[in-house]
Amino acid sequence: MRDRYKLIKVVTIGIIAGLCNGLFGSGGGIIVVPAMIYLLGIEEHDAHATAILVILPLSLVSVFIYFRSNHFDWSMVWKVGLGSIIGAGFGAWLLPRIPVNILSKIFAGFMILAGLRMIF
Repeated sequence: MRDRYKLIKVVTIGIIAGLCNGLFGSGGGIIVVPAMIYLLGIEEHDAHATAILVILPLSLVSVFIYFRSNHFDWSMVWKVGLGSIIGAGFGAWLLPRIPVNILSKIFAGFMILAGLRMIF
C-alpha cells in the first residue's frame, strides 16, 4: 500500500510539472525540485539533478507542439540557446560544489524573484 501511495504522489507531481511546463514554458523545476525534497525525501543535490532529466521529455513534448503552432522566435532561440548551453554546463559543474544550505537559499531566492517579477 505504501508503494502505491508513493507512486500516486510521484505521478501527480509529474502531471503538475508537465502542466506547468506546457502552459508556462517552464515550471518543471519549480514544481519537481521542492516536491522531490519535501514529499519524497530526496536529497537536495539529487533532486536538482533529477529534475533536469525529468524536464527534458517535458520540454521535448512542448517543443513539438509549439513547433507545429509556429510559436518560436528563431533569432532568440539561437542567441538564448547558446548562452543557456554555457550556463547549463557551468551550473552542472557547480551544483555538487555548493553546500545544501546555500543551494536551498539560492533556489528559494530565484523562486521569489520569479514570483515577484510575474506579479509586478
